[in-house]
Amino acid sequence: MKKDDIVTLIIEDFSTEGLGIGHSEGLTLFVKDTIIGDVAEVKVMKMKKTYGYARLLRILTPSPDRVEAPCPVARPCGGCQLQEMKYDAQLRFKEQKVRNNLQRIGGFIDPPMEPIIGMNHPFRYRNKAQFPISRDRNGKLIAGFYAGRTHTVIDCRDCLLGAKVNQTILDIVLNHMDKYHIQPYDEATGKGLVRHVMIRVSSEMLCEENASGQIMVCVVINGTSLPESERLVQALCAIPGMASITLNINRERTNVIMGKQIKLLWGQEFIEDTIGGIRFRISPLSFYQVNPRQTEKLYGKALEYANLTGQETVWDLYCGIGTISLFLAQKARAVYGVEIVPDAIRDARQNAQLNHITNAEFFVGKAEEVLPEKYEKEGIHADVIVVDPPRKGCEQSVLDTMLKIRPERIVYVSCDSATLARDLKYLCAGGYELRKVCPTEMFANSCHVENVALMSYER
Repeated sequence: MKKDDIVTLIIEDFSTEGLGIGHSEGLTLFVKDTIIGDVAEVKVMKMKKTYGYARLLRILTPSPDRVEAPCPVARPCGGCQLQEMKYDAQLRFKEQKVRNNLQRIGGFIDPPMEPIIGMNHPFRYRNKAQFPISRDRNGKLIAGFYAGRTHTVIDCRDCLLGAKVNQTILDIVLNHMDKYHIQPYDEATGKGLVRHVMIRVSSEMLCEENASGQIMVCVVINGTSLPESERLVQALCAIPGMASITLNINRERTNVIMGKQIKLLWGQEFIEDTIGGIRFRISPLSFYQVNPRQTEKLYGKALEYANLTGQETVWDLYCGIGTISLFLAQKARAVYGVEIVPDAIRDARQNAQLNHITNAEFFVGKAEEVLPEKYEKEGIHADVIVVDPPRKGCEQSVLDTMLKIRPERIVYVSCDSATLARDLKYLCAGGYELRKVCPTEMFANSCHVENVALMSYER
């Protein structure tokens, strides 16, 4: 097989990036805009030794799970990979993806999986969106999302995954830039001022029947000030629920969206949200789950797996702003959270005070350093350890620390089932047994899926 060949494929699976996977002549081809079950005619665009990439020419026989995407830019936009797939089929795919990774990577022959926790309505669920600002071919200012595998901005001010108010906010920002001749940032040259607009909303703003709540707008700039910012503030404050308007200073030549410095323009530097009866203050740089409807279900499952009676000492590693820690604190004797980011720990302590929770304590540092020190020098043991690491999974030193401490139960929350399977295999080799895994839908219409796993130590 070579470049420009035209072949017919049956799409059998998805890649981690949401590309359809088919096989021809013993070779694997990745094809954008296809879903599992499609029979497609494709043109080979690039070939490696055992795999290649192809462009969809036409669907010969559509998958029985194929539907028309409600978003007009679903195909070019890189945000949603599965909008053209029925939602129940999306859930089946994600459940099977987790099972396959546990079997193939983790070596679990018959993994103890619970049914995936799906959503009632897989749209308008994201409480946060980051919109790059650019110009189209005609020089018009646009805001949207990057096309898949590129940094080309697709104009999309009303993402169907986010709050309806996002479009109103972006219209105001772009009109302000037009009026005062403010240039968008150009990654190629490093010139221009406005890089992104980050919008956060409280859970209530995602309810279409009663869109009340709090809104945060953060304009990311390649500079220290925004021309006529007072007029922008005046326009944004006309939106009901506006609570926080800030600038984020990012002058680095980088594709990292947010810089470290926040400058308050109006209101407060945070908004508040409530999940499961617990209030959280969220600043522009805070990590906070983007799907509040499902977050309560996810944390509820983690709490169920922790099986707390009120007598346990719990450690929450990678605790962020204390979201899981404060859930656990309602049922535990004591909770200790560890996070390497100082600002996150500051937020966690404030959130504990906000909720009058006195049995949660937070430490800045690496989990593999803080946990052994507290255990060896202060005798603080762990009955349960909860981990919620980034996509790359736990550092081996963290896994080794948990094996040394040997809590009765480990609850592992993961956004990547491949690294989850890898880490579970390591913990099982150290004496733990995998008891349960529950996939949880957090990112509907994308290929990603969150998971909660329970492990117990075999004494």
